[in-house]
Amino acid sequence: MSTIAMLEPPERTVENAAALLELSIIMPCLNEAETLETCIRKAQAFLERHGVHGEVIIGDNGSTDGSQDIARRCGARVVDVKVRGYGAALYHATLAARGKYVIMGDSDDSYDFSDLMPLLTELRAGRELVVGNRFKGGVKPGAMPWKNRYIGNPILSGLGRLFFQCPVRDFHCGLRGYSVEAFRRMDLQTTGMEFASEMVIKATLLRMNIAEAPTTLSPDGRSRPPHLRPWRDGWRHLRFMLLYSPRWLFLYPGLLLMLLGLGVGAWLLPQPRQVGGTVFDVHTLLYAAAAFLLGFQTCIFAVLARAFMASRKLLPESKRLTWVLRYSSLELGVIVGVGLILAGLGGSAAAVWGWGAHSFGPLDPSVTLRIAIPSVLALLAGSEVVLCSLLLGVMRLPLHTWKQS
Repeated sequence: MSTIAMLEPPERTVENAAALLELSIIMPCLNEAETLETCIRKAQAFLERHGVHGEVIIGDNGSTDGSQDIARRCGARVVDVKVRGYGAALYHATLAARGKYVIMGDSDDSYDFSDLMPLLTELRAGRELVVGNRFKGGVKPGAMPWKNRYIGNPILSGLGRLFFQCPVRDFHCGLRGYSVEAFRRMDLQTTGMEFASEMVIKATLLRMNIAEAPTTLSPDGRSRPPHLRPWRDGWRHLRFMLLYSPRWLFLYPGLLLMLLGLGVGAWLLPQPRQVGGTVFDVHTLLYAAAAFLLGFQTCIFAVLARAFMASRKLLPESKRLTWVLRYSSLELGVIVGVGLILAGLGGSAAAVWGWGAHSFGPLDPSVTLRIAIPSVLALLAGSEVVLCSLLLGVMRLPLHTWKQS
């Protein structure tokens, strides 16, 4: 997952306030000569028909088919973006926007730039992010492959709502509007197709005022195949959502494994159990201990991943995690970990003592492993806690940014 080389947006001072517009319509572009003029003309017609003080900006990603000349001839501003990627083109075009609001959309003529009033109305009403909903507005025949319409979009949008409690029902609609102030607060980092998902996720986590507006989707007007690859891009979006949700990727599966291991382990620790004609003994207990340990480690990954993503500004600060870290310390984690290690060593010593009572001869595994397995589990879990505490301590080291005068 690549990130954008951040640039500071231009200062909006009193001197240039007069140059500010209400709306900037931006389009990413990579060799869109066939459809670019149509999109620009529609956007300009919208601005003129509704008396909106606005502009059209093309974020060009290195076109070699003359798209830049077409855009300039049509009166649009062109921002040359050296960083490749859909997200990079939109990001840098937004930085160059002079409007209070921005509406973004693909330049393949699949979205109707002559009908942007539903989005602008929501923005004027105070919405910080407005996402188009193609299923409310209408998907024209041939505009969306069946696997995207009936499989990809419903599943990914549903997962987005499940993972992040996002109100958007068309998670991947490319036509959307936002205020420039909200865009700066989002502090988006990704450069590729994940940019669209990151925008919705960040806006949701920052508790922004989000709405949907109906829009139509038409077949794009290009003669060449689209840049999108349904299966590849679908996986990229799913992977991105998982990576952006340490709770669902690590914490919840980890807790499930811990509860399963703990329940089975507590059931088997006192004695073997028989269910029907099957006897469950220390072999099952060993797997239960492994499940608990794996779940415990997965939960630790959740904490580390969340702290790391917050430090990289990929996610906003977690109030719960901040509270936990505030009232804990490296030393406290080491003390807890060492305590578990000592408990494991104590259990191991008891097992050796029992072995010695039998002159270090053969033992009944069903008895001795009921001491050895919990002891080893405590040793390993304690070591994990110590290592996690040390790594969190490294991540929380105070840093200074030195500036040369």
